[in-house]
Amino acid sequence: MGVPMMRGLEGDKYDRQYSDKYLFQRLASYFIPYRRQVIIIIVAFFALAIVAGLRPVLISIGVAALAVPDGSNTLTLLFVVLVVASFTEYFLNWLRRRVLTRVTANIIAQMREDAFAAAMNRDLAFYDENKSGKIVSRITGDTQEFAEIILTSSDVISQIIQVVILVIVMLNQSPEMTLVLLGTTPMIVLAAMGFRHVARRVTRQGFRAMAMVNDTIQETVTGISVAKNFRKEAMIYEEFVDVNRQSYDINLRRGVVMAFIFPTLNVLSGIATAVIVYVGAQLAQAGTLSIGAWFLFVQGVDRFWFPFTNLAAFWSQFQAGLSATERIFALIDAENTIQQSDSQPIDNLKGHIEFDDVTFEYKPGQAVLKNFDLDIHPGESIAFVGHTGAGKSTIAKLITRFYEFQKGQIRIDGRDIRTFDLQVYRSRLGIVPQAPFLFSGTVIENIRYSKPDASDEEIKEIAYSIGGGEWLETLPDGLYSDVGERGARLSMGQRQLVSLVRVLLQRPAIFILDEATASIDPFTETQIQEALDLILAQSSSILIAHRLSTVRRANRIIVLREGQIIEQGSHESLMAQGGHYAELYNTYFRHQSLSYIENARQLFDSQKLVSS
Repeated sequence: MGVPMMRGLEGDKYDRQYSDKYLFQRLASYFIPYRRQVIIIIVAFFALAIVAGLRPVLISIGVAALAVPDGSNTLTLLFVVLVVASFTEYFLNWLRRRVLTRVTANIIAQMREDAFAAAMNRDLAFYDENKSGKIVSRITGDTQEFAEIILTSSDVISQIIQVVILVIVMLNQSPEMTLVLLGTTPMIVLAAMGFRHVARRVTRQGFRAMAMVNDTIQETVTGISVAKNFRKEAMIYEEFVDVNRQSYDINLRRGVVMAFIFPTLNVLSGIATAVIVYVGAQLAQAGTLSIGAWFLFVQGVDRFWFPFTNLAAFWSQFQAGLSATERIFALIDAENTIQQSDSQPIDNLKGHIEFDDVTFEYKPGQAVLKNFDLDIHPGESIAFVGHTGAGKSTIAKLITRFYEFQKGQIRIDGRDIRTFDLQVYRSRLGIVPQAPFLFSGTVIENIRYSKPDASDEEIKEIAYSIGGGEWLETLPDGLYSDVGERGARLSMGQRQLVSLVRVLLQRPAIFILDEATASIDPFTETQIQEALDLILAQSSSILIAHRLSTVRRANRIIVLREGQIIEQGSHESLMAQGGHYAELYNTYFRHQSLSYIENARQLFDSQKLVSS
């Protein structure tokens, strides 16, 4: 079954519809820094319009000269003038295009920077609801569409200026004929404007359909290894074909609408031209209009109607440009759910964390935490355990201020978390997510990410403080090994080690670890625990633990169920209670007992000895 034609075209939640007036005013602000270049473009516009508009006038003079016995000198002079005018027109057009292209490139670059900055400033809740592929489409595709409309608009504006100059000349030649020409104008203009709303609507849908195609491609490429593992290439291809077919159908519909506009305007302009030719011929036969003037109107009528009939093709691009800017500005104007009441500086963070009657909901009416209370002392390490959905990661996300809680208060060192300068506050947090993300580059470059001004010597000292740097010996070039895209050349354990060293370099006041569930060999396990010990010794720590070795290192274990604390204490005291923690231990942690790990480590050492 294919994708329904309108599915996914309802727009994103943050989409807005702006008036044309507002869009033009906002776009004008991007041109203000380039006033001088804009003046050059405008002068070139008018000069080009004058030169191009004089061409039919000169030709009509030449036609009139044919009826004069001694008109050869006039024809020779007109030939020279037309050649000079052609070269002048070429130069002016080159100047206009060159300056306009540069201005447009600068504006598009700035618009992309604004859109990208806005995307970076959106909170995590925004990315939970909106697909990254569609956001990428707005930053890249939509801005490029706007660039195209600037260049196209400049051509149409130039043509309209030519029409104005031509009308002035025609009025001087024959006011009656000019009035007839102008009298036919409203029907064409009204017809073009009548298609305005439908053109905007189908164009907007076309952009949304293309965004879905981009999102599907990005998601597929990102998860290609999973797709191949489960042999789902054919299924993914079919899904892409469905989405691509939907985009095809929408754009075909858009093309039909636009194709209908052009013939309509062409027919109307043809009727108007016939009227002009007929009336002009009648006046020429009556002797009230010269042959040269009549020829001026005959060739001038095409030049007069060209900008209006050209609106058929232009209108599609123009509406595409407006729809594109509307989508770009909607991304820039999207509001974060995180709302700070102040932006107070943070001099020294000790890491005292308090949850006071906190309620949090991802969706209205579905509380993940309800009237939640918790006090974490400075330097204390807390391990959260519980089934999936118990609220472990939610607590960490609230501490990092990635999500907005609906009720209660969270205090850090006795201060309301909503009063902090968020950028400064987050710089004091060290976070290792469940799937550590590494950027393309070397190991040392990824470690330096947390502290850009760190020297190679400083990084080496910290990296080699873990197991004497033995973990680096497993990498081909040590700290200078290329990690590949998203760290693909490293194992999950090695990625965790890089992420932990990155946090060690940062020396955070609060450390948050969402531990990965992937199996890790005993050697890497030992290195990770050594790195953890170094971090736990200097930070208040939140450990979302999946390994027994991590749980046992915590000062306090907190057991969660449905967003409530049901047990807390040390490993031994909780096991003695025989409650929910003991049940979790027997289900998930028993196979990670020290004897199990020790046996695995001995097996690993023996294999290492044999291979050497």
